[in-house]
Amino acid sequence: MAAIKNAATVAGLVGGAIVSGSVHAVDLPEDRAETMYHLYDGGGVIAQGPAVLVRKSMLDRVALSGSYYVDAVSNASIDVVTTASKYKETRDQGEIGLDYVVRDSLIHVSGSRSVEPDYQASTLSVDLTQDVFGGMTTVTMGYSRAHDKVGQHGTPGWIDTARHWQYRLGVTQILTPRWTASANLESINDDGYLGSPYRLARVFGTYVHENDPRTRESKALKLSTTGDITPEGADNRRAFRADYRYYWDTWGIRGHTLELGYNRNLAPGWLLESFVRYYRQNHALFYSDNAPQQTLYVTRNRELSTMHDFGPGASVSYTLRSVPGKYDVKLSATYQFIDFHYADYTDARTGKPYSYKASVMNTVLSATF
Repeated sequence: MAAIKNAATVAGLVGGAIVSGSVHAVDLPEDRAETMYHLYDGGGVIAQGPAVLVRKSMLDRVALSGSYYVDAVSNASIDVVTTASKYKETRDQGEIGLDYVVRDSLIHVSGSRSVEPDYQASTLSVDLTQDVFGGMTTVTMGYSRAHDKVGQHGTPGWIDTARHWQYRLGVTQILTPRWTASANLESINDDGYLGSPYRLARVFGTYVHENDPRTRESKALKLSTTGDITPEGADNRRAFRADYRYYWDTWGIRGHTLELGYNRNLAPGWLLESFVRYYRQNHALFYSDNAPQQTLYVTRNRELSTMHDFGPGASVSYTLRSVPGKYDVKLSATYQFIDFHYADYTDARTGKPYSYKASVMNTVLSATF
């Protein structure tokens, strides 16, 4: 059991934000109250707002949770300024969840609803976490079902719908007293209206409404490893992680994501997390910046183009107050810089390949008890 104890120490150093899966016996999540403020600024889009989460356990086997998230969006992206007008809107999302422990299993059920002026989304999820082989291996399985209503400004009522099914399977393994590894596979099936009623494509230089297929199947495999790399005799503990994710779908997109992270305790109560992320993908089969002919499916959605992004980030957290066995209060702040480059999507105003830079920031005040 020493391996389990040491692996749990690694998880505690690295933090829940970058660990996939459990590395200790299945237990109820800690009672928690959390508030966050987030900000995204890049490519003419500013999205910001607060979020709150509360989770409370009852009877040692059941925990209830609730969260609320707000996005106030000001959109003047390249898509908007070249074919429409800048707009502002607000998205509200609420979620409730229930956790239930049965022996070495944790069952999580949750439901969420997201509302914005021209889009509504409802999701129901069920997840199971099971410890096997004396807690050395953790298996996770999950299923989500979502239903969306798609609207359009100026058009009364809903114009279309979309449905989504997601299946998840993951395994986390303690390799040594210092290292853990995990593999997570997800499969998503989409059906219905999967495009945007506002987005335009170009055919022979003429703007036409895009037309995406009404079905899409996608899969993603993520491999991760996390380890304690603290030198012998060192006081400040250190950890390293590496994540690789491969994505593929029936629209012809293949995506690769690599993320590396390094964490260390700077001083009592202080934890620094630094990371760097790289992502690249090829374009969808029916994507074209300026199609030479009209086809059944055509889009100029830059998120379906050939592109890559790269960016470093850092997070620092400080324990404001801690009483072992009673409560723990932390304040953290995260910043990430992302540089986006599109190989076959051009700025219609200049005719050159489009690129932009973005900043992502959030601050979190949390208390566990």
